[in-house]
Amino acid sequence: MLLDGLKATLSMTLFATLIGLVLGLVISVIRVAYRGGARIGLLNALANLYITVLRGTPVMVQLLIWNFSIFATARDVNTLHIAILAFGLNSGAYVAEIFRGGIEAVDPGQMEAGRSLGLSYRVTMLRIVLPQAFRNVVPMLFNEFITLLKETSVAGYIGIDDLTRAGQNIQALTLEHSQPLVMVALIYLAMVLVLTELVRRLEKWLHRSRRS
Repeated sequence: MLLDGLKATLSMTLFATLIGLVLGLVISVIRVAYRGGARIGLLNALANLYITVLRGTPVMVQLLIWNFSIFATARDVNTLHIAILAFGLNSGAYVAEIFRGGIEAVDPGQMEAGRSLGLSYRVTMLRIVLPQAFRNVVPMLFNEFITLLKETSVAGYIGIDDLTRAGQNIQALTLEHSQPLVMVALIYLAMVLVLTELVRRLEKWLHRSRRS
C-alpha cells in the first residue's frame, strides 16, 4: 500500500511541477513584458488575477473546488488528473513570481544589448535573458518542488490513494493508531532531506561557477 501511495504522490508532484513550470514561465514573461512597455494590458490583468487568487486561497480548497464543483459531473475524468491540474495551477502562481524575480534580477543591459544587435524582444528574451534568469532561480524552483511534494498530502480528500491516504488505510486495517502514519511521516522526511541536500549542493555549484 505504501509503495502504491508513494507512486501516486510522486506522479502528482512531477506532473504538477511540469504544469507549474510552463505556466509560471508564461505568466512571468507576460508580466515582465507589460512592465517593459508591451501593449498587453488584458493579459497582464488576467495574469495578476490568476496569481492573486491562486496564491491567496488554500490549495486544499482549490482541490475541492476542482473535484466537487468544476468536474462534479465529469465522471470519466480520473481524480488523479484533477489533482495534478489543481496542484499544477497552484504551483504555477508561485513559479511565476520566482521566474519574474529571476528575470528582473538579470542586468537590464542584457536586453538592451540584444536589441541593439538587431534581435527582436522575443529572441533576446529566449536566448539571452531567460537562460540567465533560469540559472538564478534553480534553487528556488527546487524549494517549490519540495513544497509541492508536501502539499500533495491533501489529495486523499478527493479519494486519491496517495502516501498519506495509504497510511490511513493501513491504520484502518491493522488498528495501529500511530505506526502507519509515523512511517508516512518518515518517508516524507527522507524525501525532503534528500531534496534539501540536492538544493544545498546545487547552490554551492552555482556559486562556484559564477565566481569562475
